[in-house]
Amino acid sequence: MIVDDRVVGTRPDPDRLLPPSVLRMWTERVAGAAGEQCATLFAAAMRRTLARTLYRLDDGTVFVITGDIPAMWLRDASTQMRPYVRLLAADDSGHLDLLAEMIGGVVRRQFAFVAHDPYANAFNAAPNGNCHEPRDLGDDPWLWERKYEIDSLCFGFQLADDLVAATGRTDHLDEAFRRAARAAVETLTTELDHENASPYRFIRPDTGAQDALARDGRGTPVAVTGMTWSGFRPSDDACEFGYLVPANLMAAHTLERMAVLLRLAEGAGGRASDVASTEDALADKATALASRLRVGVAEHGVVEHPRHGEIWAYEVDGLGGVLLADDANMPSLLSLPLVAGVSAVDPRYRRTRGFVLSPDNPYFYAGTTAAGPGSPHTPVDHVWPIALAVAGLTTPDRAESLAALRTIAATTAGTGHVHESFHVDDDSRYTRDWFSWADSMFCELAMHVADAHTVGSCP
Repeated sequence: MIVDDRVVGTRPDPDRLLPPSVLRMWTERVAGAAGEQCATLFAAAMRRTLARTLYRLDDGTVFVITGDIPAMWLRDASTQMRPYVRLLAADDSGHLDLLAEMIGGVVRRQFAFVAHDPYANAFNAAPNGNCHEPRDLGDDPWLWERKYEIDSLCFGFQLADDLVAATGRTDHLDEAFRRAARAAVETLTTELDHENASPYRFIRPDTGAQDALARDGRGTPVAVTGMTWSGFRPSDDACEFGYLVPANLMAAHTLERMAVLLRLAEGAGGRASDVASTEDALADKATALASRLRVGVAEHGVVEHPRHGEIWAYEVDGLGGVLLADDANMPSLLSLPLVAGVSAVDPRYRRTRGFVLSPDNPYFYAGTTAAGPGSPHTPVDHVWPIALAVAGLTTPDRAESLAALRTIAATTAGTGHVHESFHVDDDSRYTRDWFSWADSMFCELAMHVADAHTVGSCP
């Protein structure tokens, strides 16, 4: 077991969070749908995340490490919980109440971090000064890293909404939720005009272009487009052009869901009239901002591809710069049905998907072992299991989902871990010994395949 003394907290008992009988039932379902290799990896990954990544802090919130790095990425922590929310949605026995409480603790920790610094992507469990790079601009001891990524302001709210939908619980929609919602709306609004309104800078001395922003930390120039600016992609690499289209679509969807949560919180617990009025006004702002982002994407983020037709670009700057690509990390163009509410059968999504899963995508790689999206964050010819899982989760083709699941299970190089990436011809050439987000995406796909096997077609 990996234990890192840089994280101080109480680890919960995984068997209390996820009773062995429940895990065994799901493992048997996965085995019936996909075979023993997939089932064995599923059982190990589901238990490993609960046993090794969670730390309950003194305030009752739950800190989630990303795996082999002792920090909490807001994006990763939410996606690490996705298969467990799926368990809650399928449970009517009450046996998973402790699991629901734990996920509520994760949500509350996310809200606390967003309110503390909405521009940061990764945090420490305490103000201990641990960090990725001590020479970065800024010295907040809570921050592991301060790369501004739009999705950091989105995933926690989506997890909060998913928890409400799965359990009916609303106790996490408290004052911390309202503070985080205000911080997110204000930051996304500020970054509509990054050039003139933003205080954000990111400077990392003596590093490559992927890890720093041009123009003394401001990033490459952008025009005002109606979209909100992002410094970095979900890979933690710098944006080439400042408007990340899938992140903007995710933000619009998140803001719409946030507005619903704000009004739900307004109606819960007998709010004082002034508090209710504030929540209602913030919900209106979130809804209006979502509409503005959607218009911005429609006007600037849609392009005509010579082979694939009208598709979404990955990045634009409003000045004529366009990046036609897709990165393996979520939010990606491929993941829009999962994170942005886009229908998997939407014609533009289908065309964009065809582009992403083809050699026209500069980050698509194919070999003897696997084919799929990779990332400039990792070596050339390395595909990401996360992207393979996303492809499996966003197709109506049950056989395609099953094939993706089996490919991931067969490419762990015998380690029993789903890695960050691996070489398309040799899975022993992989990155990251332990990447919990990838484990959880595999588990989510396994449950999806098991559900599809039960009903005879993908849900």
